[in-house]
Amino acid sequence: MAKLKVTFENLGFTDVRTHIASGNVIFRSDETAIALLTEKIEAAIEQDFGLPVKVVLRNYNAIRELVEGLPPDWVNDGNMKCDVMFLRPEIDDPGILEKIPHDPAKEDVIYLPGAVVWRIDRDKVRQGQVLKIIGTEIHKQLTVRNPNTVRKLWELMREYGA
Repeated sequence: MAKLKVTFENLGFTDVRTHIASGNVIFRSDETAIALLTEKIEAAIEQDFGLPVKVVLRNYNAIRELVEGLPPDWVNDGNMKCDVMFLRPEIDDPGILEKIPHDPAKEDVIYLPGAVVWRIDRDKVRQGQVLKIIGTEIHKQLTVRNPNTVRKLWELMREYGA
């Protein structure tokens, strides 16, 4: 994560901060075009680390709206499994729910702009259908974080302000 932070700093971003060892980076940039930022970051990561990595970016307002849309009782804990699947722009559409297998009797799946959120009781995880997307084309176009992490990222972003 320290080397990743340097990569972002070398791109001219400021207030660069990482959170847990899963590629979460918070930063400031004068550039607001998400597609351009994504392209720059992907190229820098490939140059610095020697491998292509698909990046999923969300700005302050997008994370705020996502956190506000997350049901407050959806958490990742001993009783419940909950994942926030951040969608790349190519698949970011409410219609994505029709392409993700799920059993409404056992699991909840909702679309929020930029993400699909999945919730299931821990004792039913093996009966759930959402995990069937692993290895599919859809799965290659998203990145997953648990809602606890997403809420923490929002908290860290709020420290920077809008």
